Amino acid sequence: MTALREAGHDVVAVDTAAGVLGGAEEKKLLQSGVAAVPPEESELDVMRTGNTSALLNAPELAELDVIFLALHGGTGENGTLQSLLELTGIPYTGSGPLASAVAMDKDISKRLFVHADVATPDWVLAPYEAKLAAERFGFPFIVKPNKQGSTVGLSVVRSLADYEKAIEEAFRHDDEVMVEAFVAGRELTVPILGDEPLPIGEIIVEREIFDYETKYQSGMAQEIFPADLTGDQTIRAQSMALKAHRALKLSGYSRLDFRLDAQGEMWCLEANTLPGMTAASLFPKGAAAAGMGFPEVCERICQLAIQEHRLRRKFS
Repeated sequence: MTALREAGHDVVAVDTAAGVLGGAEEKKLLQSGVAAVPPEESELDVMRTGNTSALLNAPELAELDVIFLALHGGTGENGTLQSLLELTGIPYTGSGPLASAVAMDKDISKRLFVHADVATPDWVLAPYEAKLAAERFGFPFIVKPNKQGSTVGLSVVRSLADYEKAIEEAFRHDDEVMVEAFVAGRELTVPILGDEPLPIGEIIVEREIFDYETKYQSGMAQEIFPADLTGDQTIRAQSMALKAHRALKLSGYSRLDFRLDAQGEMWCLEANTLPGMTAASLFPKGAAAAGMGFPEVCERICQLAIQEHRLRRKFS
């Protein structure tokens, strides 16, 4: 909101659960930050229900040029809200309903990665026997919800005794659970703006994975842009990211996450269709490394949304 206002735009803030925000509510939201743990189920129920009238009938939204989506996970990112917004006829940022749904479903995403010749860690969907998982992946391996983000519900399984608890935790957050090989190595992320890869970032954390707390709490991770990579590594990562972006039919902008293992192999973990867009988030840092200020990159994302909307309308 602040960046778009700095770029000279009028901005109306909307919470999809509460509706249009007044000045005091907006200020409170900006000051609250992100909690160290994911929301409880009771809070999620309110978010899932949402307030569709806030998006369809609010008079403040009558003359919008574009809706800037700043949401993570669930109905905000899985194509549900995108489908609703298609009915309004108002341009919105990020990918459309199909691409959003496909990217949120990690199983389908990984199938498309494989088809596009983008390496991704081996995986299966539960139910899958613990002993078979241990034989297939070795320890440690990952258990996580198939359709979630921000590493919510993810566990690193180190023994057979950990398996059932990890499966139960993942099923708390989704109706499908993925069992996946763990790839040790450097954590890399590649932002895509339009159809161009931005400078690659490296995330350095003391923990084994870049989990929910380290993602959203200040000072828990080093985020280095551009990453210290060879020219060949940079080209390979950006090329793979662009192939993955196109394979999922993403548009506007995205962020692809990778692991670089000790043997120099790149492994695509997942795609983020609505990557974090605070001034301190990974995507704006990648844009800054390319010489783009935060207001500029926010405005560019809006312009891409309007262009994409016009193109879709032309052929609809």
